[in-house]
Amino acid sequence: IACAGGEPLFFLDYIACGKNFPEKIATIVKGVAEGCIQSGAALIGGETAEMPGFYPEDEYDLAGFAVGVVDEKDIITGKDVKEGEVLIGLASSGVHSNGFSLVRKIFQMDRETLNTYYEELGQTLGEALLAPTKIYVKALRCVKEAGVRVKACSHITGGGFYENVPRMLPEGKRAVIEKDSYEVPPIFRMMAREGQVEEKMMYNTYNMGIGMVLAVDAADVEKVQKAVQEAGEVSYVIGKVEAGEKGVTLC
Repeated sequence: IACAGGEPLFFLDYIACGKNFPEKIATIVKGVAEGCIQSGAALIGGETAEMPGFYPEDEYDLAGFAVGVVDEKDIITGKDVKEGEVLIGLASSGVHSNGFSLVRKIFQMDRETLNTYYEELGQTLGEALLAPTKIYVKALRCVKEAGVRVKACSHITGGGFYENVPRMLPEGKRAVIEKDSYEVPPIFRMMAREGQVEEKMMYNTYNMGIGMVLAVDAADVEKVQKAVQEAGEVSYVIGKVEAGEKGVTLC
């Protein structure tokens, strides 16, 4: 919704579990409610399904959906992206919600491993992996209120840079991103090292420290970065748009 230039209105959740432990469900819903507060959406209902025999007692599945609104003239489509426009990346809080199948292959999922403190992380492994996903609604709202027209926007989720950035581009435009334009968070460096994951696979799976990419006019860069800062987020100038085959180049 935010990537399309819209405002979230409401959210509904769905929890399926093997056994309904009320305290656990309440904790999960509390987290959902916090996400709704951050995005300015109303949590108007949901469904909790107890499904013994389908899910083990200590497992659950969580899903949800949101509805938002945007004036047609304000929809961000990417069709107006021009050569020379600047790419601004908004910092992520860590792994966010993607690539955990690979995370579970790299690290042992036991208490001892997850509760181990690492100097390079400045926290335990479990804390680093479970840092709450950033919600960028407020940051994008502040950019809009600053009078900036975001030309294109991409949420860096599953598929990392290689699969998400091209979605925001029209044919004949290519995103060129400089890898050394920001500091990659230590959790990703640790995962690449411990799992011996090649660099391209890391950038094709994870956000690598950038949770959202905006394409804006070069004249608006300072205004955008100030608005993002006022929203409590961190941004970097990470690249530019060039003419060429639709896609992304990391250099």
